[in-house]
Amino acid sequence: MSSDQPIIDELRQLANPDKALVLQRFFKTGTGEYGEGDRFLGIPVPAQRIVAKTYRSADLSAIESLLHSPIHEHRLTALLILTYQFPKASPAQQKVLYEFYLNNTGSINNWDLVDSSAEYIVGAYLANKDKKPLYRLAHSLLLWERRIAMIACFHFIKHRSFDDALNIAELLLHDSHDLMHKAVGWMLREIGKRDINVLYDFLQQHYRVMPRTMLRYAIEKLSPRERQAYLRGTF
Repeated sequence: MSSDQPIIDELRQLANPDKALVLQRFFKTGTGEYGEGDRFLGIPVPAQRIVAKTYRSADLSAIESLLHSPIHEHRLTALLILTYQFPKASPAQQKVLYEFYLNNTGSINNWDLVDSSAEYIVGAYLANKDKKPLYRLAHSLLLWERRIAMIACFHFIKHRSFDDALNIAELLLHDSHDLMHKAVGWMLREIGKRDINVLYDFLQQHYRVMPRTMLRYAIEKLSPRERQAYLRGTF
């Protein structure tokens, strides 16, 4: 039996075909959509977290096998296992997990996969290190690597360190993909929740050219009067 087989078996027992059909539509798996060809078992995320915690000591070969699966829940469970391993790993092992993550970004290929893992692995690893890898990711042709660059900054934002998040937000300001507009707007909103003046300063420089979705996400927590002023371009 392969080392990932017990995890696969446990996930299979949790499968819900009706929910799988809903998730396939929700995550845009149709031809030409961003999640084209992705397959689902229909397992709620809390149930996957329980499985991931149960197998949090899985070795990297098992995690890699799951991460290369065409089944979405296999990949998400693999990433959740990594997020549970990372905080308790030694510095040397954290480096291994971080490099493993970046070597497998082709399998971290939907927004929930990125959002459940990037800040906890990439952001956490780079917290006290050179942030150049984030800027390389922000320039990637791969949508998911650009999203990793932005969402990884959530770790810094939670520690009230905003500079890299703001710089990467500027780099991604004119990204062509709606999923990046949402990611950038979300991170700007999170900055605003911690220091509203930092958000105001960023908006003052950029709100007139920000994509509409990005702007809406960024100003979501502002007053109705402020939101209308930004949306009308009259702030």
